Amino acid sequence: MKNLWIVAAVLCAALIGFPRPAHAQSAQALPIPGVEAATDFPDENEVPDVNLVYKVAFDIGKASPKIDEVNPGLLKIAEYYNTLAKHGVPADHRKFVVVFHQKGGEFALINAVYKTRNDGHENPNIALIQSMAKAGVDFRVCGQGVLGMKVDRSAILPEIKVDLWAMVTLTTLVLKGYARVSAG
Repeated sequence: MKNLWIVAAVLCAALIGFPRPAHAQSAQALPIPGVEAATDFPDENEVPDVNLVYKVAFDIGKASPKIDEVNPGLLKIAEYYNTLAKHGVPADHRKFVVVFHQKGGEFALINAVYKTRNDGHENPNIALIQSMAKAGVDFRVCGQGVLGMKVDRSAILPEIKVDLWAMVTLTTLVLKGYARVSAG
């Protein structure tokens, strides 16, 4: 009988003491430093599915509300990426593409060019873009927008690919099974 109690105590401790597999990443560093994952909610219904491949094309075509602050859309994308990681979605199941176009194309500029175009303000998005790219997020900018800004490839951050046209990029990604989400 004593052995039965010991086994029951060990099983209870194991069930209580070990984290759920869905939250395996929570004790580890998140892939995009400095950005929190979404806060868990008690008895949450829909949570990330570790078996799904999250193919998402994020569309950013608007300027930031404040020129000297990180774009809120970029922050939300980073939070979503970290939330998937926190819930155990493998890195190869997180396929994110961020497409800058129109006013959002300014975020793709290197700091020196950004400053000349924005009254001496630093590009506040560079560090986050670099962290996100290092984590596996793919960045694109509309080539037509780059031409419209009258800058060449050397003015674009090295982490960002220049595509022909955002319209082509976004429709191609949707046709390849990516969900299109407007992030600003």
